[in-house]
Amino acid sequence: MPQRNVVSYNTMITCYSRDGFLQEALELFLEMKRYGFKPTQFTFGGLLSCHLLDALEGMQLHALIEKTGLFYLDAFAGTALLGMYGRYGCLDEALGIFDYMPKKNLVTWNSMISVLSEMGYLEDCIFMLSEMIMSRVGISEYTVVSVLTCLEEVNMQLGEQVHGLVIKYGFDNVTSVHNCLINMYAKCVTTSSAEKMFESAHVKDIVSWNTLIGAMANSDRPIRALDFFLKMCRTGLSPNERTFANVLTACSRLQLLSYGECIHANLIKKRYESDVYSGTVLVNFYAKCDKLQEARVCFDCITQKNLVSWNSLMLGYSSMGSSSISVTLLREMIQSGYHPNELSFSIVIKSSLRTELLQLHSLTIKKGYHENSYVSSSLISSYARNGLVSEALTFVGSAQTKSCVVSSNIIAWIYNRTGQYEKTQEFYADIENPDAVSWNILIAACSRNCYYKETFELFDHMRRSPICPDNYSYVSLFSVCTKLCNLALGSSLHSHILKTSYKLRDTFVCNTMIDMYGKCGSIESSIKIFYETTEKNIISWTALISTLGLHGHANEALERFKEMVKTGIEPDKVAFSSVLSACRHGGLVKQGMNLYREMKVKYGVEPDIDHYVLVVDLLTRYGHIKEAEQLILEMPIAPNALIWRCFLDGSLCPENGNTGTWGKRVNINRIGVHFKYAI
Repeated sequence: MPQRNVVSYNTMITCYSRDGFLQEALELFLEMKRYGFKPTQFTFGGLLSCHLLDALEGMQLHALIEKTGLFYLDAFAGTALLGMYGRYGCLDEALGIFDYMPKKNLVTWNSMISVLSEMGYLEDCIFMLSEMIMSRVGISEYTVVSVLTCLEEVNMQLGEQVHGLVIKYGFDNVTSVHNCLINMYAKCVTTSSAEKMFESAHVKDIVSWNTLIGAMANSDRPIRALDFFLKMCRTGLSPNERTFANVLTACSRLQLLSYGECIHANLIKKRYESDVYSGTVLVNFYAKCDKLQEARVCFDCITQKNLVSWNSLMLGYSSMGSSSISVTLLREMIQSGYHPNELSFSIVIKSSLRTELLQLHSLTIKKGYHENSYVSSSLISSYARNGLVSEALTFVGSAQTKSCVVSSNIIAWIYNRTGQYEKTQEFYADIENPDAVSWNILIAACSRNCYYKETFELFDHMRRSPICPDNYSYVSLFSVCTKLCNLALGSSLHSHILKTSYKLRDTFVCNTMIDMYGKCGSIESSIKIFYETTEKNIISWTALISTLGLHGHANEALERFKEMVKTGIEPDKVAFSSVLSACRHGGLVKQGMNLYREMKVKYGVEPDIDHYVLVVDLLTRYGHIKEAEQLILEMPIAPNALIWRCFLDGSLCPENGNTGTWGKRVNINRIGVHFKYAI
């Protein structure tokens, strides 16, 4: 270009900066000055926007801007500096620039709010929004997007107020704003509210669909994520990497391996599988479905691995108890030139065996992570899990535990589990800012040690503190109500949950309520809660079957068991115990024996001693003494005293004939205890 001017230089500098060619942009900047062209605010704006520019270079450009007086000319240079400092997390410098700027425009305010939002300073975001409105600069859709992005679960009321502001300024039809509202309602209210917000959108783009599918996938309604994915495909909109990632999250939560494999095939078709983002999602999916070999294949397909992909694979092996492979992967990761972070060490340490633990502890010291709160928490937990309780408790009083609530909670949990309730209380008395987990451990400790009055007193203190009770708090309280068989107290807690938050009524809490109402005598309430539970799992079904059996509704319990199997839920040992117990209470000998035979043959569940006790009791109660004796003699495990006790109790019933004959046939050596304990 023979004739160059400031505009042409600025254009080229901006293009180079935008595309990541920082060195070329800086060379043009120096050339421009060398040829006598004076840089403008647009020159500096282009350079400061480059993501490869480091903080030191940014500060040097800041000095040049001040020197040339461009900072005072208009808002452009100051806004660019503010954005640069915000990008590197230098909040004090960004706020200093903002306060010092003589001229601010809409973009300046939006940049400042965006920086605060990205750093999670919600209160400052709201304050800045109020100041912005009062300064009569006005607000734009970018303003509300930044504020909505910063909102969390506890900010429901604030979110609704921002929504009102959106309607007032007429931004509710802007697609980007509407997408943020969908996300906000999913986080702060319920997925049902997010669904309504989605349906009210005039225009639904790929981000709208991804926001809703992602919200459903990570909520207690992952099946709805798959429903919306199919709806989206029917509209003709092509899914992208984010869509597939959200669907795979839903598949992993629902353990839908075949569905996830179909998504994997689509990723291969679109050539996404070697990309680090999609590859890492696939590693997570297969690891959570216990398919570690497939997870490793997906990991190996990633062309440019990052720390997240390594951590995902290590987490998969660690979760399955393959500690040696996790340690090997950590070694491979270091040898490949990657630097493990606190999450890497936490993952490997949590599943490590005693011999590996000492080596890993040494490695964390060598790498300087031993004082990190996450790593120290994992070390404490792993020492306790490996039976090295005294070593775990050496962390008491250390700087890590004093500054980290997580570490303190683990130590308190160790005290609680080893029966040292008083130590748990003393330890928590020294914690300045206990979190929800701290309160829940103490409440659970009270409940576990039968201090029922103190349990509810602690709950009352927690309610008056800044920490709100969560589902774990209520589970401990419902277990107390069950132990006390206090229906009135349990019903009061249930009412309190309904008034407080619908989100507290998750599957975990509902299962506890089904059990509580059933054991406290209110079968109607137990059944009602079961059918109100959105996402039923095997524990929900087992609690209902147990309740029905306990109240003499054996046939209905059997029907619900069959219904559970039809939904695709495989019964486990506890589910079989519940349905066999129901058959025993209702005298359903034939049905009970059929279930016993199907346990291993059809469902692959090996009967344990509790199942044999139930079956023997079922047979002897209703006159099938010979069959019961034959079953005991054919057991693959040695019968214990309880089985012979059930057999003798049944044989002593007058309707079972000659009671003395059956008693004599029981050899004391079979029982293995003194005869007085067997009769």
